[in-house]
Amino acid sequence: MNSELAPPLVPASERDREWALGLYLALAALFVASLVTCNLIFRKFFFWTMPGMGYTFEASVGLLPYPLTFLVTDLISEIFGKKRADDVVKGGLVASVFTLGIITLAGLAPSTDWSPVSNGEFDHVFGQTVLAVGASMAAYLIAQFLDVRIFHFWKHRTGGRKLWLRNNFSTIPSQFADTVVVLVLLCLVGEIEWGLFGALLVNGFGFKVLVAALDTPIVYGVMALIRKRFGLAPGQEIAL
Repeated sequence: MNSELAPPLVPASERDREWALGLYLALAALFVASLVTCNLIFRKFFFWTMPGMGYTFEASVGLLPYPLTFLVTDLISEIFGKKRADDVVKGGLVASVFTLGIITLAGLAPSTDWSPVSNGEFDHVFGQTVLAVGASMAAYLIAQFLDVRIFHFWKHRTGGRKLWLRNNFSTIPSQFADTVVVLVLLCLVGEIEWGLFGALLVNGFGFKVLVAALDTPIVYGVMALIRKRFGLAPGQEIAL
């Protein structure tokens, strides 16, 4: 099996370089926004009773934007390479720590008598954020770095072909690791009860696998446009 990849493409003009840099920054911004949103909202859990199946799906609302982070890192890995994907993952960690610091500071600031949100209401929503976000960040680091490395293993193994394989077979195991780690840590810190662990694991991982399968056409569509725009060979990356 050919494992040779075409050398990185250096943009031929300043306009191409600016276009590529703008794409990278847009993807990075989407990644950070999705990650921070997850950390802010994931303490709310929702349910959905599936029609005709008699099964009630229960999960954190943080599950809704989180799969986007894996879609974005796969796109960045495919277009710009492993180092740029790792940089975005590290940037997401910095953004999460900064957000956590601001929330902690906001919680320490006393509310006025006329504040629409009282101290008690604020603490009720964000009071356990330090422990909860700490658990989330630990799972995030393990899963995202695992995703990037598995993605590039398959990319080199297939010589840049079979994009569907690396898109799914990097996301699925890393999503499983993420789901297990975050649920274990949340149970340990008392955010959720151990009795809910099994159902939340099945629901969370199942949802993430479904999203990973559904986003494969999106990855192919985006890559078709990027390859046409820059004349990239299969598996070839853009050097920034």
